[in-house]
Amino acid sequence: MVKNVVVIGTQWGDEGKGKIVDWLTDHAQGVVRFQGGHNAGHTLVIGQGAAQREYKLNLVPSGIVRDGIKCYIGNGVVLDVNHLLEEITGLERAGIEVRSRLKVSPGCPLILDCHVKLDKAREAARGVDKKIGTTGKGIGPTYEDKVARRALRVYDLFYPERFAEKLKEVFDYHNFVLVNYLKAEPADYEAQLALCMEQAELLRPMVSDISADLYDANAAGEKLLFEGAQGTLLDIDHGTYPYVTSSNCVSGQASAGTGVGPSMLHYVLGITKAYTTRVGGGPFPSELDIETEDLPGHQMSNKGREIGTVTKRKRRCGWFDAAALRRSARINGLTGLCITKLDVLDGIDELSICTGYELDGKEIDMLPVGADDVARCKAIYETLPGWHESTFGVSGWEALPANAQAYLKRLEKLCGVPVDIVSTGPERDETIVLRHPFGA
Repeated sequence: MVKNVVVIGTQWGDEGKGKIVDWLTDHAQGVVRFQGGHNAGHTLVIGQGAAQREYKLNLVPSGIVRDGIKCYIGNGVVLDVNHLLEEITGLERAGIEVRSRLKVSPGCPLILDCHVKLDKAREAARGVDKKIGTTGKGIGPTYEDKVARRALRVYDLFYPERFAEKLKEVFDYHNFVLVNYLKAEPADYEAQLALCMEQAELLRPMVSDISADLYDANAAGEKLLFEGAQGTLLDIDHGTYPYVTSSNCVSGQASAGTGVGPSMLHYVLGITKAYTTRVGGGPFPSELDIETEDLPGHQMSNKGREIGTVTKRKRRCGWFDAAALRRSARINGLTGLCITKLDVLDGIDELSICTGYELDGKEIDMLPVGADDVARCKAIYETLPGWHESTFGVSGWEALPANAQAYLKRLEKLCGVPVDIVSTGPERDETIVLRHPFGA
């Protein structure tokens, strides 16, 4: 019996995980974030007509908009406490009770002002052509401090004297780099210390041993949903390095980032768009022109409203890349796929699918490791007929156009993973369920 499900992005992020997590929460009692920080963004559309509300979440798990659902932020998340408190306040203004249902791991590394300044100064120093495309929110430098064993964590906030001493060491170290190497303004130690001490008391009631909480919930028979941020191809180890995020975005991190054993993870759902997008720099073999009207890439960009939730940058768009998905499927051990934004392809006469690449005169059927090789890949395509009927809001497989069904079946075969869910719109009921992850 499936009790716990991991939801993971299989492309370069922005696959529509928020809606699917929200939809699956009908069958869960808890939702867990296990990596990344407030560089992630989930957009949820709740209700219809005049009652429709849109929620943009960065740190708080998507399950928070459901009454009674427990939400957990695991140790794998880097935490900007100020942003978390602002997000909580915004949700409370919308009438959502948060603080009694949200638990935060004491092991979360803290994002500090010096990390944000470093992030922005480094990107500026790289110049336009060499920018990685970070969000400038201090995520990378915080993970660096974690690995270097100098990070301050949530539990340090509750030992003021020790915290002040450790914070001074961190600020001295990073301010030296900011001023002397990057020629930037230093971060203000005194202001940061005062802010952290103020935040500590607001955060204290929500701090809890997440590993123990999740084991207790599991033992009590509660179903848990582990919510990934970003996507597999942005993973620090397995993505198109160095054009990646600073955390592990793959399913295995659900264990390491929360303190539960892998045996508690029963089903891995991979979320993928019916086409491909990415934000920021880095190679993209199936990329299309999104600026020229009447071309497929322009339709994907405009009809798909492909603007980053966090970055507000236009997402680059391209044909579905099955060769990249094959790598994601293996890394994550996918149980099933959820295809999102199928309706964006409505009306395109002919659809292409990237099935592999030509690299240095040889044909390969899987995305290479590292950005340099990926940048030299030339996509190999096969084409399928499109459809002109609308798929928006369709909730049954048989109601899909025959060519849309054929397209999905071809993706399933090329990727080697069954398509269990198809999302045809932002609303919860605009979903086709072929096999429910929770077995419902």
